[in-house]
Amino acid sequence: MTSLKFELITAEIGSTTTIVTAFDGIGTKKSKKTEQAEHFTTVIEGDVTIGINKCLDDIRKKTGEEVDWEEFVATSSAAGGLRMSVHGLVYDMTVRAAKEAALGAGGIIRHVTAGKIDQREVQKVKSINPNMILLAGGVDYGEKETILNNAKEFAKETINVPFVVAGNIAVRDEVCEILAQSGKRVYPTENVYPKVDELNVDPIRDVIQQIFSEHIIHADGMDKIEKLVKRPIIPTPAAVMLTTRLLYDMLGDLVTVDIGGATTDIDSVTYGTPEIQEITISPEPYAKRTVEGDLGVFVNAPNVVESMKGQLEIEYPDVNQIMKEITPYPKTEKMEQFMARLAVHCLSTGLRRHAGRIRYIYGPAGRQKIAEGKDLTAVKALVGTGGILSRSPYANEVLSVARILSKRHVSELLPPDDIKLYKDSNYIFAPIGAISKIDKDTAVNLLKSDITAL
Repeated sequence: MTSLKFELITAEIGSTTTIVTAFDGIGTKKSKKTEQAEHFTTVIEGDVTIGINKCLDDIRKKTGEEVDWEEFVATSSAAGGLRMSVHGLVYDMTVRAAKEAALGAGGIIRHVTAGKIDQREVQKVKSINPNMILLAGGVDYGEKETILNNAKEFAKETINVPFVVAGNIAVRDEVCEILAQSGKRVYPTENVYPKVDELNVDPIRDVIQQIFSEHIIHADGMDKIEKLVKRPIIPTPAAVMLTTRLLYDMLGDLVTVDIGGATTDIDSVTYGTPEIQEITISPEPYAKRTVEGDLGVFVNAPNVVESMKGQLEIEYPDVNQIMKEITPYPKTEKMEQFMARLAVHCLSTGLRRHAGRIRYIYGPAGRQKIAEGKDLTAVKALVGTGGILSRSPYANEVLSVARILSKRHVSELLPPDDIKLYKDSNYIFAPIGAISKIDKDTAVNLLKSDITAL
């Protein structure tokens, strides 16, 4: 058998499925996706390369040739995220900043404290067995004592995890020194809240992604992939956000909706409108990600069905039987329609949770109009990715629901009814994000040929 050598192969290792995609023309304007295969992820077997090799076998069968490559890169969400504890000065600011930084970077927040901690609190942190600890607190050149106290309390304990320092820059070096002297691994970065009205999440996201890549190589089922890849493994959500940012340069303000079997992820890149900015009471990052862990069309299909109870039973009287037969890959027209119906709920609910809202408060000056959360009213485009939005014949119908939400929910900061709709037609958003780290021009060329207007 002759050998077929691809310039680049990517593996997107998800919680349910693994997708292997081959590309040629990297570094040229003729870059293209050439082959793709999919298999169940094999983390439970203790080796994700089993699923990857099954995909490579499928490509061999399609091409009739042995498969080789010049470079192999991977993104992953299969082993879950890094368990994080977060410690800062003000609860609302700390939680907000940590969530914005962690989501999409491979972090999962398990514990949060505000103010000075003591040894009892340190023992609580130890009980959750975190993979990473984030110390924040104090705007630049503001309050210093809290982050210094917290560093000293952690320095007393033998906690062998990375510490990320993202607080008041005036004491950053001192905090790092306290931790380092007790043998801790320290990752200093910029203040996540340098000013009261400013969120600075990108630097800390980069650090969390770095730690994620170092950690995931040693996760169950992931250790053997180190033999395949030479570059750091990127969290799949981070890769999708990278692609969304590339799209921002092409399409303007936009939202990406990724509906999977287990979650519905929303990425938005927009500053919103000047009118809403004037009445917004707290800052939002221009690139924001939310993950709805209860919304999915396979693993979490029972949750979606339960939340649609009554209405769905009228449309599908045999819903209980359908649920017994549901798989990640619908085999009948009826199952395609049913999963698309679930996807409509995932999209509308996910978008509404991601978006902010208008609220009225009353004070000495009377009624005042304020805005809370992410403003999507300037969004011009919505792009669908994930198995059902990339491959379903009903993708257009599912995505079109986004056009009616703003009129149904007038107090919410949702996209307008004239947004343009697109889809990731080759299911390669995560690979494109990974490729952008290698060659941005190639990633842009692939993206231009991939997105399809609906």
